[in-house]
Amino acid sequence: MQYQWILFDADDTLFDFDAFAGLRLAFARFELDFAEQDFNLFLDVSMPLWRDYQEGRISSAELQRRRFEHWAARHGLDASVINEAFVEAMADSSRLLPGAAELLEALAGKATLGIITNGFTQMQQPRLDNNKVSHHFEHLVISEQVGVAKPHPDIFEHTFKLLGNPPKDNILMVGDNPHADVQGGINAGIHTCWLNHHGQARPEGITPHHEVQDLHQLRALLEA
Repeated sequence: MQYQWILFDADDTLFDFDAFAGLRLAFARFELDFAEQDFNLFLDVSMPLWRDYQEGRISSAELQRRRFEHWAARHGLDASVINEAFVEAMADSSRLLPGAAELLEALAGKATLGIITNGFTQMQQPRLDNNKVSHHFEHLVISEQVGVAKPHPDIFEHTFKLLGNPPKDNILMVGDNPHADVQGGINAGIHTCWLNHHGQARPEGITPHHEVQDLHQLRALLEA
């Protein structure tokens, strides 16, 4: 196998990330409805905040608070309480993507595996445990704990130190986000694989070393 160290993104790379289902579950725990128009508004509010977070303009705490301020005001709740319910709901409902379990089993003993995620601390370990895959990963690197998010090179350098600073040609970063995962990995000097679920065109100026559409293709690539 070419790569002895393989780093994975989490959301929409290993785990299905159905935010609408998670939000409906979270609001149901307050006995409130969360409709499709609410979800569209949530995306309009949340996506710019995520870009600001990834580019270091706001903190993870600010992102998590601000994305629920509208609903906090509407329902007389604290935004942080809604956020906590959402993160818990996502951890409870998270499932592996097709092919993930088989891929991790196939890589066991052949490569050191880790996760680098911009997701929040509260949900990471529970969903690994709930899906019974914690034992596959030697390191779980969370941007909220490191203090910088992908694509910042510091989160990658932090991870390399945890790995013992192996040769960068032997490290592969796998992720669905061409900016955070692929360009971030390229800037850090390692090989990258874009998990391009929907066959999108490559963003201008971003050229991954590998590209696959699902985890079955990734397994075939790594075992070739």
